[in-house]
Amino acid sequence: MTLRRVNLVVLVLLAVAFLIVIQRNLLNLNDFLRKEAPDAVSGVVLPFESEVSPGVRQNSKRTGDEIPVVVTASEDRLGAVVAAINSIYQNSKANVVFNIVVLNDTVDHLKEWLSKTSLHKVKYKITVFKPDVLNGKISKDPKRLETLKPLTFARFYLPLYLPEAEKAIYLDDDVIVQGIQIETAISNVTNDPLTSTTRFLKSCDKCITTASDTQSLSSGDIKELYETSLKPGHAAAFSDDCDSASSKGIVHGAGNQNNYIGFLDFKKEAIKKLGMRAKTCSFNPGVIIANLTEWRNQNISSQLEHWMELNAKEDLYSNTLADSITTPPLLIVFYKHHSSIDPMWHVRHLGSTGAGKRYSAQFVKAAKLLHWNGHYKPWGLKSAYSDVWEKWYVPDPTGKFSPVRRHSGETQ
Repeated sequence: MTLRRVNLVVLVLLAVAFLIVIQRNLLNLNDFLRKEAPDAVSGVVLPFESEVSPGVRQNSKRTGDEIPVVVTASEDRLGAVVAAINSIYQNSKANVVFNIVVLNDTVDHLKEWLSKTSLHKVKYKITVFKPDVLNGKISKDPKRLETLKPLTFARFYLPLYLPEAEKAIYLDDDVIVQGIQIETAISNVTNDPLTSTTRFLKSCDKCITTASDTQSLSSGDIKELYETSLKPGHAAAFSDDCDSASSKGIVHGAGNQNNYIGFLDFKKEAIKKLGMRAKTCSFNPGVIIANLTEWRNQNISSQLEHWMELNAKEDLYSNTLADSITTPPLLIVFYKHHSSIDPMWHVRHLGSTGAGKRYSAQFVKAAKLLHWNGHYKPWGLKSAYSDVWEKWYVPDPTGKFSPVRRHSGETQ
């Protein structure tokens, strides 16, 4: 009788051991599948839904570590992000994967545009942004509601699109990257052959109109921007408004908007308590290099949401603020706690009045990344250097989107 009991106990123990082995194997398989299909992980993160392009892991021509580039794509300006993607893809040999954040109404149109044109080899992942996440965080001011675009806040949630990435680039849709090696104009202001990019840009009041000497600049591969070094503890790098050729750019309705007082109301108690200097140089969030590990550790997204909610209650933004309601919370959260981007990687205000006179053709040609922030877009009638943008535009196979041509007055 005792022997039977012993045998029974042994059998039970063997069965338990067998089940443990099976469970561990299943867990290991699950981990493997997650690594092979990271989109499945990000797809369950609310309030977002993700979908990977069919060829995202099939294009073997580009190897090496992935470079995640996050862009937004709205239906009414889908041609913009297509031009941006094309310029980055054509001018880089790196393994770039585009994380395209859209609203539901844009998914099918975007897929068709990417699959039926020269962009069919581009690696991408589509993430659907759900505007409900903004409930209670947006001011109900009717004047600002008219210009409110939910996707402009997508940059606040970068780690959610890339749960396994440590670093990423965010770009506005109205940018293009210029990648060929070119000869760029350098001002006669200095005879120093080692003049740095920063000195070149700081002297732009003269150099952009009277430049004659030339100096070769390196190509604008997006990998160079991605490799921007961030200081320890910094979650992001931006291009400071006071350190670039764009520092004297005029924002329509806001005057010389290159410092904090142009974006925040320093008479409000909540702003006063922060102890920020009103004349601190602001930055433009149209190009962001994000350390996603630091972003997560510092709860940057939650901090940004806090200031959005507080502004909805107390109206903390400057009354002279133009259309950008995404910049103020970023300025607060990253006050004196962000790294800098090479100014040639964010030459902006091309969409502002007088941009054609502010920048010479030589200087625009030298820029590695051009940004048409402002009221005038390169796919519209009144924009400086729209011909530069058009070189990267890929026609819409559905015919729904067409740039407006300045001279003919017709769409093509």
